[in-house]
Amino acid sequence: MCYKTLTDTQLADLLHEGDEGAFNEIYKRFWKKIYNESYKRLKDAELAEDVVQDVFADLWIKRAGRNIENLAAYLVSATRYQVFMLYKKNNNQPFFECPLEYLNHPSLFADSVYEVRELKDCINEWMSMQPEKRREVFRLKFIEDKSTKEIGEVLNISQKTVQNQYTTSLHSLRSTLSKLLLVLLFLFAR
Repeated sequence: MCYKTLTDTQLADLLHEGDEGAFNEIYKRFWKKIYNESYKRLKDAELAEDVVQDVFADLWIKRAGRNIENLAAYLVSATRYQVFMLYKKNNNQPFFECPLEYLNHPSLFADSVYEVRELKDCINEWMSMQPEKRREVFRLKFIEDKSTKEIGEVLNISQKTVQNQYTTSLHSLRSTLSKLLLVLLFLFAR
């Protein structure tokens, strides 16, 4: 089988079945992205290499229990989780990074695709109500995964302003989602 011609979805399906060739192709396609993702946060080549190994070891070990729909997004989320765990282990947070940034991806164990879509719709609705600058900072950080420095350059504002806007938007989003969850709990508790 020629794995190079397969889509990411096809590779993820084969991986789920335990196909080592699919795993090797996934590694070839994504190791550099994972390395870069971890290096830009850790600024340490050796630690970034360890994260790459941990992400792929975890991917192989837990392959049968995962139903991965978007391989690239899954691997980026897994990388952020590994980086977050390193920060937690070393009790150290990056200066311009908000620790909650690593929790802003949908749960890898979502009960259904419908619930994830509903959550995305709520977030999109919330974003539409934000001031333009805050919405743009949040979009660049959350959706396009740009660093605070890159966002500052794109929007021609300081990194501190980017961080303040992003932190404010996270607090607002958390508050909005908390209220929504309380309403849902109230409705379903009846």
